[in-house]
Amino acid sequence: MSFPNPVRHADETDIIYPAVIPFALVHLACFAVIWTGFQASDLMLCGVLYAIRMFTITGGYHRYFSHRSFKTSRIFQFLLAFVAQSSAQQGALWWAAHHRKHHKYSDTPQDVHSPLQHGFWFAHFGWIFSPTQSEADYNLIKDFMKFPELVWLNKYKHVPAVLLGVGVWLVSGWSGLVVGFFISTMLLFHCTFAINSLAHLIGRQSYVTGDDSRNNWFLALITFGEGWHNNHHYFQSSTRQGFHWWQIDFTYYVLKLLAFFRIVWDLHAPPATVVQGIRGIPRDVIERVAQRLATSFPIETISAQIRHAWALTPRFGELRQQVRESRSAAHAFLAEMCPADLPTIASLKHHAQEMFAHSQYMDLIVVRAHEIVVDAILKHLFHDLPSPIPQARHQS
Repeated sequence: MSFPNPVRHADETDIIYPAVIPFALVHLACFAVIWTGFQASDLMLCGVLYAIRMFTITGGYHRYFSHRSFKTSRIFQFLLAFVAQSSAQQGALWWAAHHRKHHKYSDTPQDVHSPLQHGFWFAHFGWIFSPTQSEADYNLIKDFMKFPELVWLNKYKHVPAVLLGVGVWLVSGWSGLVVGFFISTMLLFHCTFAINSLAHLIGRQSYVTGDDSRNNWFLALITFGEGWHNNHHYFQSSTRQGFHWWQIDFTYYVLKLLAFFRIVWDLHAPPATVVQGIRGIPRDVIERVAQRLATSFPIETISAQIRHAWALTPRFGELRQQVRESRSAAHAFLAEMCPADLPTIASLKHHAQEMFAHSQYMDLIVVRAHEIVVDAILKHLFHDLPSPIPQARHQS
């Protein structure tokens, strides 16, 4: 499998390397199992601590604090935050604020989690150690900042993890600490981080979302439902992320059980129009998808071919004049001048069907992508002309 080779993110040159030390020590501690050995009870403890904390990360950090996809009591929300923080993944408010920012800028240069923009390893965990990411924008999570107990817990973020580690050591000894606590914590790190990285690279895009989120059944299994990531990006407020019965979502099943006992309530389900993929999508999403589709074509190569074939002919001068006057006129003239060199609407649509799921807006996306492709070619051909190319004049 090959990973993208994107432009280096500015934060990558300013990573606080001392901040990497605790993260590295957790991993190194796992190798202590060579000396401590392990028992069956240690493996069981590892599995239990992984499952409980994964649920509080997915159900608490993500579906509750980040997206408010259900309601619960003040006591249980504190419990969710406390247990989730025992995974050593920062405070609940910090985590949720960063996640809300991820959705706001998903797979754009402002999204530090994006492997398409900043590379696999930086998106997976490197961004955590950047000084610009060490603080969260708490204005994004004002709804929970009003609870002083959550603010306190977020400030003393390591308390739950330290208490859990000490408790495991007192009950199960050194082997329990290494296998039950450190190994399960390390697994939680990378399974959680895989949603930022792998779930934007590997899997199927069932819905048009304007980003590279994908559904991945294996990631859904190990993260208790988070692997249905394209579903989630399509309809973020849904408690249930496995939209279909065969999309296993353990977190949702547990939340349904808790709802039966009225510990949580008002779980949000995706409407039928969402599941069927026929809900409206914002204009900016259509624009982003069209941009992605357009940039998948070799604009520079096509432009070079046209320039080589036509630069010394009178028609090239005519095309320059058309560009000065009107975009639509320039598009039409270029299509007439060299139809064999330009990507067609049909070829764009075929490529779109390979890139992402069918959408009721497919034709609109393809037409817009074609405009972007032709505009980009014209800008490559005529660097000396003003940008952007003038829009078509309205006819009375």
